[in-house]
Amino acid sequence: MLPMYSFILPLLQTDQPAGPGLIANLLPFLAIILIFYFLIIRPQSKKRKETERMLGALKKGDKIITIGGIYGTIQNVRETTVIVKVDDNVKLEFLRSAISTILTPSRDNDDRNAQSERDSSESGE
Repeated sequence: MLPMYSFILPLLQTDQPAGPGLIANLLPFLAIILIFYFLIIRPQSKKRKETERMLGALKKGDKIITIGGIYGTIQNVRETTVIVKVDDNVKLEFLRSAISTILTPSRDNDDRNAQSERDSSESGE
């Protein structure tokens, strides 16, 4: 009489050598994940943080360029929007996120940046 599971034993018994270990099989996938992280994810997060820092530092008097290519000077900064003067008697309201570049920071930003550079150089000595 045959045991109940005798049909499974031949499937489990193979004469083939053992294949590479689990780590060797996962190594290519780990390499791909690291490549994606260092080439795509990390630079995007750095750029996003830099953009958030730039948008948070917007002040009245900054000369800016919008993502639509409009040049202007910031007249008023609100919580989520800015009023941009583009010509005499022409003011437009934009979302903060619509600003792509600050061309020349206002005088206040220059003074604040110079002060922070002095503070960091003094603390480094």
